Amino acid sequence: MYIRKSTVFSRNRKRHLLALSLVTLSVGGCASGPVRPNGSRHAAVSRPAVSEESLSDELPQPAPDASNESNFRTVGYGQPPQRGEVVLAAQLDLAAPMRLGDEEEDEPKTLGEMLEIEEEDGEQDADDEESADNDSQLSTPNPQLSTGQPVDYFISQALAAHPSIQAARQRVQAELERIPQVTALPDPQFNNTFWPLHDNALQTAGGRIANQMSLQQGVPFPDKLRTKGAIVSREAQIAQAEVERIERQITESVRLSYYEVWYATRAIAIIEESRDLVDDLAKVAEARYRSGGTQQDVLRAQLEIDRLDDQIVQLTKQLEMSQADLAALLQQPVSLLPQATEELGIADAPMQLDALISQAEQCNPSLRGLAAEIQRDRQKQRLACLQQYPDFMVGLNWGIVSDNHDVISPVANGNDNLSITFGTTLPIWREKINAGVREASRRTSSTQQRLEAERDEIYGRLRRLLAQADSLVEQTDIYEDRIIPRTEDTLKLAIADYRGERTDFFTLIETYRELLMFETQLARINASLAGTIAQIDRTVGCPY
Repeated sequence: MYIRKSTVFSRNRKRHLLALSLVTLSVGGCASGPVRPNGSRHAAVSRPAVSEESLSDELPQPAPDASNESNFRTVGYGQPPQRGEVVLAAQLDLAAPMRLGDEEEDEPKTLGEMLEIEEEDGEQDADDEESADNDSQLSTPNPQLSTGQPVDYFISQALAAHPSIQAARQRVQAELERIPQVTALPDPQFNNTFWPLHDNALQTAGGRIANQMSLQQGVPFPDKLRTKGAIVSREAQIAQAEVERIERQITESVRLSYYEVWYATRAIAIIEESRDLVDDLAKVAEARYRSGGTQQDVLRAQLEIDRLDDQIVQLTKQLEMSQADLAALLQQPVSLLPQATEELGIADAPMQLDALISQAEQCNPSLRGLAAEIQRDRQKQRLACLQQYPDFMVGLNWGIVSDNHDVISPVANGNDNLSITFGTTLPIWREKINAGVREASRRTSSTQQRLEAERDEIYGRLRRLLAQADSLVEQTDIYEDRIIPRTEDTLKLAIADYRGERTDFFTLIETYRELLMFETQLARINASLAGTIAQIDRTVGCPY
């Protein structure tokens, strides 16, 4: 009889030790010790993880006793167990919560102190280091921008360093990180039920129930998780379309700013060349004045030189403003002045509207983003339809049964209880489910209407831009082939007539002003044509 009692007690002890391990693992982790103030906010990140084996090794083991009797109780943090005691669970620290003003004196209280502590720690995440490297690269002026560079060079610099593009790309990566989250099963649930009062414990014919533990796992209806993953995948495509839209927008802004820099530079060069011509005319007027002519021609020539100086000042200010805008797009200091090349390099203006519309259907980021939204809404509609099917739940229950001398049942055998559970949700509220399906359907229809509206707007914009480009091309041909050559010939004849005293200085100056105006207008037309082509390229959306 003594041998049987010892065997039963040894078996009960093993069960309690096993229950102890499960309980400790379930309440372990963050509650493995008392919370102590840490001088560095990065210290908790670098704390090494504790494996299950180390946790089981650190569990207090009961010392063997001759009487084979042990006491069971809970202990607090830092309180060692007595000899012959088995610790069921660690008692939580129920000290009063810390209030404002109860911080330690060593804790930083100002922003400066916090920054000093972070500098002393020297621990930064990988993303922080990468952003710091990017900031250091962006803050370094690029000396090549001060020399004349083609527009393609500035576009590549802006696309590689602009923070708006970097932020949009991070949003794409964030959406991709959501896919494994929405396609994973929900977290399983572990429950442990025990009776702290020995006399009030549940008793069955097999003995007293010491502990009841259960493990449950929810399983959604098939195809629900895959549909959620498809929805997030479409969200990532929408975010990628936003990246492409921002890239086209920045490309257009860089090209427009570059063309403004080119125009101001070209206009200044034209006026400086004209100023040299007016200086020559002023010398001729002074010679005629010394030979008996009027002083009015000399004063008019000097006045024309002052007017040209005023135009140079205005164009210089316009040039500096355009350079500042271009430097801001390139993430360069405003003091850095990007320069354009002498040749504008205008591409041939597109003439076929149908070809542009076909390219816009394939490349325009706004249309692609709306198409991805339609696919996403259709997946949401499918998910709403799947809500009419139930979700499932499977579980495993284990009850530890004790058959010691305090049990009531005379046939107690101490056999543990093991059971398997299966459950399901009951989607009986059909009106709620049908409302969700109708909501998803209306959202899909709304997105389709938005796509049609965006397509019509793009078509209208392409028609306007194409008509504007055709007009600018015709104006360029007229100015280059007819107006400017004839005005140059007229100016040459006027200069010859003025030297031969066959015309007055006023007629000469008017002809010169016309030539200056036509050359400046031609530069303006060339810059406008290049800007119109840039707007067409952005509207079409194909990579530049």
